[in-house]
Amino acid sequence: MVKFIRGILVVLLFAVFGICSLFLGTVILPIGRIFIKNENQRESFSRLIHKLWYFYTHLFVWLGLIKIDLKNFKQVRGKIIVATHPTFIDIMILIGFYDNSLCLAKKELLNNIFLKNIIKNVYIPNNIDLEEFQSLCREVLEDGYNIIIFPSGTRTVEGEDLKIHKGAAMLQIKTGADIIPIKIICDYPFLQKHKPIYDASDRVITYTIDQLEPIKLSEFSEQSEIKLRKAICEKIKFDFTR
Repeated sequence: MVKFIRGILVVLLFAVFGICSLFLGTVILPIGRIFIKNENQRESFSRLIHKLWYFYTHLFVWLGLIKIDLKNFKQVRGKIIVATHPTFIDIMILIGFYDNSLCLAKKELLNNIFLKNIIKNVYIPNNIDLEEFQSLCREVLEDGYNIIIFPSGTRTVEGEDLKIHKGAAMLQIKTGADIIPIKIICDYPFLQKHKPIYDASDRVITYTIDQLEPIKLSEFSEQSEIKLRKAICEKIKFDFTR
């Protein structure tokens, strides 16, 4: 019975998230674009979503569905945050805790009726021209925003070999920004790939968010870009799996 009630609460929370995201993307952000100058839009919109997702994440906590254990947490600026990605709400948790942060969004999300306008107004889609993408990322990092990337590309499944895509490494090479690895561990297969959203266990689920030591470009001696990219990816994987 407890598990059933917890599952209902999770479904209701996702319904609330969908409705609020639709309202935010179709009403609040378009109105905001009218009254807020272009150079201030990203700051205003990202701060709004940071606060909303912090509140949304803590609804899960306040309802006793999850608890969040932060380790070595401190705010950072102008960094590339790379994180493991075990569950569906990882990005909401990270955006909620790390202020002044943007994320790379998969092009598929531009077809999501609930999120597409949020992505267009605030975040960085990964399907734009490479030079435009690199220029935009460099600009937001220099402005003090963090860019959050899940280098595995999708939610990971426990026991599978972790594949690290080259995007974060390429971005570090092009911008020189430090990489901040974040290891997310969830002690129950909650909101994981191929799992129903209503499977919320019969107990409080713990998310451990461990902020690891920065990866600096100066740590690497590789001369060619290909070898350097590979070395950075291997370092990210090592940090995630140790």
